[in-house]
Amino acid sequence: MSAPIPDAAIPAPQGSARVHEPRRGDCPWCGSARLRNRLRTGDLRRHRPGLFTVDVCRDCGHTFQNPRLTAEGLAFHRRAVRGAPRDPATERVLALHAARNRRRAAARAMLPFGEPESWLDVGTGLARFPQSAREYFPYTAFDGTDLTARVEQARTLGRVEEAHIGSLTDPVVRARLAGRYDVVSMLHHLERTTDPRAELDAALDALRPGGHLLIETLDPRCAFAALFGRWWLPYDQPRRPHLMPRRNLCAALEERGCTLVTGGHRAAHVPHDLAGLAALALSHALPAPDTPWRAVPPTPFERRLRAVLLRAGTPLVAAAAAADLSLAPLLRHTPFANAYRVIARKPNS
Repeated sequence: MSAPIPDAAIPAPQGSARVHEPRRGDCPWCGSARLRNRLRTGDLRRHRPGLFTVDVCRDCGHTFQNPRLTAEGLAFHRRAVRGAPRDPATERVLALHAARNRRRAAARAMLPFGEPESWLDVGTGLARFPQSAREYFPYTAFDGTDLTARVEQARTLGRVEEAHIGSLTDPVVRARLAGRYDVVSMLHHLERTTDPRAELDAALDALRPGGHLLIETLDPRCAFAALFGRWWLPYDQPRRPHLMPRRNLCAALEERGCTLVTGGHRAAHVPHDLAGLAALALSHALPAPDTPWRAVPPTPFERRLRAVLLRAGTPLVAAAAAADLSLAPLLRHTPFANAYRVIARKPNS
């Protein structure tokens, strides 16, 4: 089992060479050299230092961070830092991703295929999805993988039977899990990986012949992405290196011999685009927050002013969230749908 990297062992990266890989001139998905810049942005959600570029392939539509963060840089930007600001409005919007009814909907999508004997949830964190899925599959053995020790806590809580710390592509983890599962789920996981194709290969290795792969991920062709630019919350730079259109993912699965059972945007849409825009805009319209990496900390007056204005702006974010929920039944059938679900079956042999 791969050991987690303690926070103390991950210093803040210093210098571009430690933070970014070399900029690439071709698409990591199809190899095309026809790239265009989609946006440049800072870390809008956590206010950490750095400027990040997102490019899109003109041929296949794959959207990716370019240059990509190094493993050290990605670890720094993903880990929690004591003293770092957390805007309550933005965090509440992000919680929609993990809402219990959304987890239950993803689990219900597997009901037509019967009760599996074993199920692996990749990037499970505290295993809230297995906890919800158990309502529909009480006799299934759920296991989980995660890059952090949270999965061990999930095992202690009884949400998973086996906890595996590390990437699914880690050779040790991959060998241990090969051919053990009837279902592998990857819910909003692929966009956070450095190599989505390698993740797909590892997930299929973990499946038994005839097993099912359940994927939900964000769609970079969402109309909100073009409309809002860097203020589209799902970009979440620099923590999401890849966003892939549905046709790309489906083609990759078919190339690996899988049969596409179902796929579409309707069930996977997350109604948080307007609220995310409002929360990010509110946070950045106010005096800058106190962060561990600021050379000059804000004055006590600036701290109080930011806190007061954040509370005053909460009704605006709440109104935007209400609009998201009201429009969701319509938007999930349009190009404004921001995510999609794919269920694929591994070949029987």
